[in-house]
Amino acid sequence: MKKEYTLTVYTEDQMAVLHKIIVILSRRKITLESLNISTCEMDKMYRFTLVLNETFEIVRNVALQIEKVIEVFQCYYSTNEEIVWKQMALFKVKTSSVIHPENTDLLFRKYNARYITIEKDYTIFEVTGQEEEINNLIVALKQYELIEFIKSARIALTMNSESFQLTD
Repeated sequence: MKKEYTLTVYTEDQMAVLHKIIVILSRRKITLESLNISTCEMDKMYRFTLVLNETFEIVRNVALQIEKVIEVFQCYYSTNEEIVWKQMALFKVKTSSVIHPENTDLLFRKYNARYITIEKDYTIFEVTGQEEEINNLIVALKQYELIEFIKSARIALTMNSESFQLTD
C-alpha cells in the first residue's frame, strides 16, 4: 500500500547528487512530491529532503540505491508519524478585500498568518503549517481575491535524539 515517506540524504556535493537521485527516481517512474536542499548541521554538507508517495518496499530500495551513490554519506526514510515537518507559504491578496478585520481576522488567527507587507493594491502574508492546512487556506482565500501564492518544499526533522554523524 502506498504511503507518504520522507527521505533524508546527507551529501557533500549537491548538483551531482541531485542529478543521480532524479535518474534513480525516473528509472522507477517515481514521482517526487517535494524536494528541499539545504545546508545542515555539518560543515560543508548538504541535507536533501525528498517526499515520495510509494510502498515501503520501493522506498526502502530507493534509499538503499541512493546510499550507493559515492557522494552520499547516508540516506534514511521516515513516515509522517516519525518526523516533525512543516511547509511555508506566501500569499498575495488584494488589500481592499482584507482591509476590514471582521472579514479576515478569524481566518488569519486560525492559520497563524503573519503579515509581511501591506501596500495600497496588495497585501502579502505568510503561513507555516502542514500541507493540508495550507491547501485549506488557499481554498478559503479565493473569496478574498487571492492574486497569487507559493508553497515551499517540506522541511523535516526526525523525532529522536540522534543526529547524523560522520564516521572515520
